Amino acid sequence: MARGVSRWTGWWLAAGLALAACGEDESGGDADGAADVGLVDVGSTDAARVDAAAGDAAPDSGPPADMTPPDAAPADPIAFGAFGSLTAPEGRGSFRFGVASAATQIEDQNRHTDWWAWSAPPPEGLGNGTPVGDAVQGYTRALADVDLIEQTRLDSYRFSIEWARIEPRRDEIDEDAIAHYRALLEELRARGIHPMVTVHHFSAPVWVDDPRREDCSAGPTDEWLCGWGHPEGGPLVAAELAEHTALLAERFGDLVDEWCTFNEPVNYLFASYGAAQFPPGRNYIFDDFPRFISVVRTVLDAHAQMYRAIEEHDVVDADGDGEPHDIGLTLSVADWVPARNSQPSVEPDDVAAAARMRYVYHLLVVDSVLGGTFDADFDTVAEEQHPSWAGTLDWLGVQYYFRAGVTASPPLVPGVALTMCFGPLDFGACLPPADPTWYVPEMGYEFYAPGLYSVLAEYGERYPNLPLAITEAGIATSVGARRAENVVRMLEQIGRARGEGIDVRGYYHWTLMDNFEWAEGYGPRFGLFRVDFEDDYARSATEGATVLGEIAGARAVTTEQRRRYGGDGPMTPEAEHEGGE
Repeated sequence: MARGVSRWTGWWLAAGLALAACGEDESGGDADGAADVGLVDVGSTDAARVDAAAGDAAPDSGPPADMTPPDAAPADPIAFGAFGSLTAPEGRGSFRFGVASAATQIEDQNRHTDWWAWSAPPPEGLGNGTPVGDAVQGYTRALADVDLIEQTRLDSYRFSIEWARIEPRRDEIDEDAIAHYRALLEELRARGIHPMVTVHHFSAPVWVDDPRREDCSAGPTDEWLCGWGHPEGGPLVAAELAEHTALLAERFGDLVDEWCTFNEPVNYLFASYGAAQFPPGRNYIFDDFPRFISVVRTVLDAHAQMYRAIEEHDVVDADGDGEPHDIGLTLSVADWVPARNSQPSVEPDDVAAAARMRYVYHLLVVDSVLGGTFDADFDTVAEEQHPSWAGTLDWLGVQYYFRAGVTASPPLVPGVALTMCFGPLDFGACLPPADPTWYVPEMGYEFYAPGLYSVLAEYGERYPNLPLAITEAGIATSVGARRAENVVRMLEQIGRARGEGIDVRGYYHWTLMDNFEWAEGYGPRFGLFRVDFEDDYARSATEGATVLGEIAGARAVTTEQRRRYGGDGPMTPEAEHEGGE
């Protein structure tokens, strides 16, 4: 049975279905126009990929019998270089092994975030989904959790500093929180672990846009700025976030060189301001598509302001590599492949639809902040010039989890004329996993390791001078061997890309320990360390942590590790190991 892909695409599809049901397409696009945008540079990758999967089959000859690639990975070890600069030319060939987390997903005592207001039971909050509560006590245990990173022999830790904790009320700075994060950074440095700080990771202070409020006709106040979508409040939010970024750079610049402005801004905006799945729960794609585009534009402007703030205020070279700051952002990516009638497709319309999907998810933001432009109607032609945005990206974080289908028939999402896979509403875009053991039941998508290489190859071709890092990759599982297989297979694809000259400088596993997985609550277990929610949040190493630690310590994937965990063959099934690692 074809399965759904993920929550990310579901938000967008839900929005598209709502607009399609109303017969509206406020983006100005149409199905025929979107199908003919001429994405030669990004579409050719799909055509080649589908040709390889389908052999010489003609478009009408039916689906290929088997999409599974041969398990032909060589058993040679894969060596990775020493830690080096994320952006400097001399850092090319270097590599860092790291792990990633996000403040809201792990920290306790975090009552000033929009996620608390969104998820807490009434009357304090709205009661949406699972209450975030104390997460996994990651604030209280922050220094102790550094032991886990050191135990795994990792040299890097990507984490976010909670804006709502630093500034619980507008222009009121909590010095205790500043001291807490500084102590964490000092502990990391003392252990030889390089920090990468994410400034905005899916959460904000409740005063930015309180999800419990809707009517902002009176305009922004200190208690409620009315959010990114308000004509006055949006620019104020951008300015406040830039001011917060400047504070972080000034206070922590002597300990931090690597900064990430936004985590997955495309996903964040679709979920929070597009389809009401994240706080503040706004429905602008449903109700006012031009307003949603305005939000996207304002967030891109905020990124540029944050970049300039770090440039100005972080002037200390903490790593000693000659660069006082390396500034980037991260994007959620997937291996989007053409589909029709729940089978791989070579139909030109479907090939073009998958290319459009990749353009919006993978390329639009990068083009905007490198070139200082904005494509407001998603037709691949930038109509707007924003010179202040140009050149505000030193590196790009790539975050890969799954492969999914995209079809042009039916074209339910307005403006881009496509439908992506969304399990509860399968309109022919969902593909059966090439191997049933690659299906990830907790998330409803297919983990397909070679897809990471495809994404990296496309980035390497389009942006040859932009350093890349895998800032998230992981798997939701309770089976230790599956997590180890995910680690090894991701590193095999990274090694393949690096071997072809693509400038990939690091791998950060998602995540350090089981945590609050946003709308999915505490069900999915992505952690290298398993958290026992019934026994005082005790942490215990999984097989994935053990294997990654061995790899990081040796700075190589060995022949034996590849034979045991790697390749493109079946994975250890989830169902055989119910009950934990």
